[in-house]
Amino acid sequence: MLFKWPSRPAAATAALVIASATTPGASEYFQPNSTGIKLQNGYERVYIQPFGNNGMRVRASIMRDPTGNEWSALLDPPLEGPGGNNGLNHDITISYQGNATIRNGNIVVSVNLGILSFFHVEPNGSTTLLTKEYTDTKAIAPRFYAQDFRSSSFRSQFDFASDPNEQFFGAGQQACCLDHSVNKKGQVVDLINFNSHVTLPVYMSNKGYLQYFNMPSEGRIEFGTFRTRHVASEATVVDYYITTASPGDYDALQEQFTAVTGRQPTPPDFILGYQQSKLRYFNQTQILDLAQRFHDEQVNVSLIVVDFFAWKFQGDWSFNPDFWPDPAGMAATVKELTGAEMMVSLWPSMEDLSVNYLPTQEQGLLATTRDGTGISDSFAGVYTRLIDSTNPAAREFLWKRLNDSYYSAGIHNFWIDQADGGTLGEAFENNGQAITQIPYARAFSQYFIGTQEGAGKMYPWFHQQAINEGFANLTGKDISTQCDHMSLTRSTFVGGQRFCSYLWSGDTESRFDVLLQQITVGVSVAASGISSWTLDIGGFEGLNVDTDEGRELFVRWLSMGVFLPYVNRSCSLLPDPRQSFANTCPNEPWSYGEANFVIIKKYIALRYQLKPYVKMLFEMLQRTGKTIMRPLYYDFSLSDPFVADGTQANDPTIVHQFMMGPRILVAPVGEVGVTSKQVYLPILSDSAKGQGLTWTHWWTEKDFGTGGKLVTVDAPLDEIPVFYLGSKNDILSGSL
Repeated sequence: MLFKWPSRPAAATAALVIASATTPGASEYFQPNSTGIKLQNGYERVYIQPFGNNGMRVRASIMRDPTGNEWSALLDPPLEGPGGNNGLNHDITISYQGNATIRNGNIVVSVNLGILSFFHVEPNGSTTLLTKEYTDTKAIAPRFYAQDFRSSSFRSQFDFASDPNEQFFGAGQQACCLDHSVNKKGQVVDLINFNSHVTLPVYMSNKGYLQYFNMPSEGRIEFGTFRTRHVASEATVVDYYITTASPGDYDALQEQFTAVTGRQPTPPDFILGYQQSKLRYFNQTQILDLAQRFHDEQVNVSLIVVDFFAWKFQGDWSFNPDFWPDPAGMAATVKELTGAEMMVSLWPSMEDLSVNYLPTQEQGLLATTRDGTGISDSFAGVYTRLIDSTNPAAREFLWKRLNDSYYSAGIHNFWIDQADGGTLGEAFENNGQAITQIPYARAFSQYFIGTQEGAGKMYPWFHQQAINEGFANLTGKDISTQCDHMSLTRSTFVGGQRFCSYLWSGDTESRFDVLLQQITVGVSVAASGISSWTLDIGGFEGLNVDTDEGRELFVRWLSMGVFLPYVNRSCSLLPDPRQSFANTCPNEPWSYGEANFVIIKKYIALRYQLKPYVKMLFEMLQRTGKTIMRPLYYDFSLSDPFVADGTQANDPTIVHQFMMGPRILVAPVGEVGVTSKQVYLPILSDSAKGQGLTWTHWWTEKDFGTGGKLVTVDAPLDEIPVFYLGSKNDILSGSL
């Protein structure tokens, strides 16, 4: 749901002087000492308001005030903390190059000669500079706008000072497959959606702040040596939020951030188990045979997925009855044989042969393009348009078709694929054709909420909302904290974590180095507020199950997947000529040889043993926003200089390991043919040592002490290097 703010008249007062502003019974939290500041800087207006715990919201516009109705992913009011429901209200007005100060909790914003600076208040009352608008003797203005005379919107460029050795984390999900970075310093992050590339305009700093640009605009973030620059291709308001915590306390930053953008509802228990998918099962008989085989082999499975082109035409959002004659009977049989739920793929593409083309066209429910045709791409030999999920009427239409075709037949979970926005999911035009390298401009798609440049980052977010609205309206349940069913999505925007939905990392290549790269992908998107994440175990394309190396790669990838928030398997191999994009690629647990099948069953069984722990992690995530898949810097950057330095340098020794929650360290094997691995065990904090915690090897129960060293452990295929803290029984029971 989107939240909008009515504009209100604001009172002008003298500049603010910070004074005590606590409330009875809340002496530890410094309550906001102002409703807000308005800087009237010639034709520019800048509003600064308290928002959430230890947070501030800043909005800037030119020529006119913000309307208060701009598209936003912020919750208003926040789940926790002050602010909200305040429109553009303020009690301080300053003019060109004016001065003022405002405080909320431990964050202070100072306006000095029109330049904004952000400070953290230390326990002793002193302040430490977090960042400020970048200035130099000779420099472009830190708030810079360029306006096209044909529109009231503008291009914006906002610059903030950074230290040369400052580290930045998050910025969403980097694309497959070369970028192994966790620290984004020195990078340019393009804010545009395409397959596997789900960058988000939010980042954390090791100096103790998180900054989020609450704007669905395309653009980029430049993490330069001395300044961080956010560029929006099109905007009517520059809207950002900043919050602070003690350096190294990333959980506090996430708690505050998710309190203003939303928290992940706890997923249903079934989806925490093993999920089976491939591109693709292409008829009902295959699904029934699959369920029977899982039953006969006594292998647990929680979700069976039917991938794309189970429909007749793109945009039908229904099964092709020639190959799927009885969806309800199929779902019931799968449930009876395995206990598993089912999920079905939906694409946003619409071709003119679909039964839904004329109704959606006539009602204006399809996205258009700047040239008016609405054609944004091609696939499977036809030109395609996009359902405009940003339009509430289009979301209602889409859900009705999904309900009629699937939900009412007992298939309750949906896979939102290719809905990245602009084109049909890729960074190029002519998707699915042999001429993708012709440098066509990407389609200038236009939506109910605006243009691709100005609002396109939010397009996939509205698909998630369509499913969420359908779940809620059909069942009449409040699903803000607990989900009965889920959607899986290839793209999202900030705030997508508040839906009954989870993100996966897109179409990755099947290589050992990509297995390791996906660790850095997962922890980066988690640092952006989205812990509900998974990947294609084994990679999406290129895995050869007939080779020893391919089989080994799958088992190594599965061993890592056991310790992710969700365990998902998919693949793409050789096609079958009877249907479009049908294939019989063997990727089921028994497809990798008898010896590996024994190991695969062991890992799947381990996942089900871990379900109480995983469930506990999701409950913690819902309550506090505490990240599940944790880079080492979250827990050890203060206690271990090697972790801090290794993170800064993106040292594979550090960034290719992760914590699953607070108690399990995972060090996946990313080389072929090895039987041992060096693992770095971080130095535990004094608090952890005080609790008597030590690193214990998962498989041998050998105690390795309190860390600070590289250790070499055996790593046969059936023993991924894993260490734990505390009691294994407590972990397996989820009773931490």
